[in-house]
Amino acid sequence: MNDKQRVAHHAATQIRDGMIVGLGTGSTADCFIEALARRHREENLRVTTVASSLISTVKARNAGLPLVGLEQLTRLDVYVDGADEVAPDLTLLKGRGQDLVREKILARAADLFWVLVDPSKQVDRIGERFPIPVEVMPFAWQLVRTGLEAAGAHPELRLKDAGAAVTSAGGVVLDTRFDEKLPPTAVDRLLNDLPGVLEHGIFRELASTVFIAADGRIEERRP
Repeated sequence: MNDKQRVAHHAATQIRDGMIVGLGTGSTADCFIEALARRHREENLRVTTVASSLISTVKARNAGLPLVGLEQLTRLDVYVDGADEVAPDLTLLKGRGQDLVREKILARAADLFWVLVDPSKQVDRIGERFPIPVEVMPFAWQLVRTGLEAAGAHPELRLKDAGAAVTSAGGVVLDTRFDEKLPPTAVDRLLNDLPGVLEHGIFRELASTVFIAADGRIEERRP
């Protein structure tokens, strides 16, 4: 068992009977889906799951997990996902994939948000290694880009197959780099206030526990 599988297994062992569980997207989330499905199959663990993406929906269905649509939920117990970066205060960077809106909806709606990472995801500041994804309405992307540039940022339209990459929510993504001196709280506020922005990749004050797998051990960090 590698560290990615170990941290996913650790999180799956903490799921209790009757929980409604949100499933993230990515390689670590895949390991969690497999571990949770194993408990459901071998221990008769009763769970209901909701997926953050079509990919995770297919994986959960193939693994035999009971699924409901996001539109059927009024609440959920826990959302489990990975992250691209984790700052010391547990602010996260997510969204290098293309399901930002669903991911943040689930993270904010859940009573608990568990984040599964390895030490390579730890950074001193958000945006240290990757640009911040800013999902925008397609007809507004150039105006949003102008607004970001006016704030001193450097946005680039995410492309796929010689065209703009389209998210599951129908938006396009501006991968944006900000001045290192601008704190995440200021960036978060700027993006939240900019018309045309559907969602962005800064997940601030949302993680309840970050599970970090390293050398066969699991460290748990909480705000």
